[in-house]
Amino acid sequence: MKRLAVTLAAAMALSGCGFTGIYDLPLPGGADLGDHPYKVKVQFHDVLDLVPQSGVKVNEVTVGRVDEIALAADGWTAEVTVLVNGEVELPANALAKLRQSSLLGEKYVELSAPSAASGKLTDGALIPLDRTNRNTEVEEVLGALSLLLNGGGVEQLQTITKELNAATSGNETALRALLDNVNTMVTTLDAGKSDITRALDGVNRLASTLNAQKDQLVGAVDDIGPGLRVLSDQRRQLVTMLQSLDTLSDVAVDTVNKSQADLVADLKALAPTLQKLGEAGANLPKSLELMLTFPFTDQAVKGVQGDYFNLYAKIDLNLQSVLDNLSRSRQNPLQDIPIIGPATSGTSGVPANAPAPLPLPALGIPQPTQNQPGLGGLFDILLGGGS
Repeated sequence: MKRLAVTLAAAMALSGCGFTGIYDLPLPGGADLGDHPYKVKVQFHDVLDLVPQSGVKVNEVTVGRVDEIALAADGWTAEVTVLVNGEVELPANALAKLRQSSLLGEKYVELSAPSAASGKLTDGALIPLDRTNRNTEVEEVLGALSLLLNGGGVEQLQTITKELNAATSGNETALRALLDNVNTMVTTLDAGKSDITRALDGVNRLASTLNAQKDQLVGAVDDIGPGLRVLSDQRRQLVTMLQSLDTLSDVAVDTVNKSQADLVADLKALAPTLQKLGEAGANLPKSLELMLTFPFTDQAVKGVQGDYFNLYAKIDLNLQSVLDNLSRSRQNPLQDIPIIGPATSGTSGVPANAPAPLPLPALGIPQPTQNQPGLGGLFDILLGGGS
């Protein structure tokens, strides 16, 4: 016994001033760290009763131990420093969980690889809070159970059961009908699930469209503000306009009411005229046709052979030419009277068997020469058509 005490004292003396407690002593049966272990810092919201020298496991195999537990720089979370065997390779985005070996067993840190592993965990690496969690403690479960049993809802189960029995007693038929209706509704919803899915897809597309046009929507909402401000500034004028419209409507209604008898009398006086117009029937449109075609009516076309209704006139408004033509016409007034020449067979508008007109000498009219106006007529004499 004395020898064991001496050995312990020698070990303590060799450790020097670095001894800070029982946790600095190597424990028998601890994890094999190998020759070159590496340190990893793990942050937890709460380490519960985790202590130094606790195990670090990978796939339930101890590969290291907890070296130090301290408060993180933020002052709210715990930072655990673990030593891991150098031969154990873990990804850089490894996960850390605080586990318990049994219901009342010790705590340990479990390291695992995520589904999408990347990189390699090296010495001095940090596993942040978003990649760590812990299991629910037995004390927490017992505390929640105690809260439920003492002052929770268990003591109210009897009251709830009694109220349910009182509500359902005598209403079995109605409840059965309700269940049938629920079954029908669920069946209908199941039959229309494709339509419901299509409607949800449409809502999703609408939401995507609105999201793509959110800048335009924001602009429209922003532009509504100035418009509302203008309406607010002109509220007095709008109210005055509406009041004026109300007064105008009163005046209009009063005018219509007062002129009702006169309006009815005018309509009654107009009735005989409308009746006569109705009796005229087709005579009125025919008279309008005659008025618009006067003096050459539709019947005048039948009395004229050929296309002599096509009149082409060239009007010369040169006053000197008009005066010269008038002076020549006074010297020989009969030479410019148009005479229709002999008819020829096949001439348009003149029948082939029509009698030939009398020659000019037979009528006592001299034959026009080449230097005198020909068949230009009175229009050529007056308007400059002769030469």
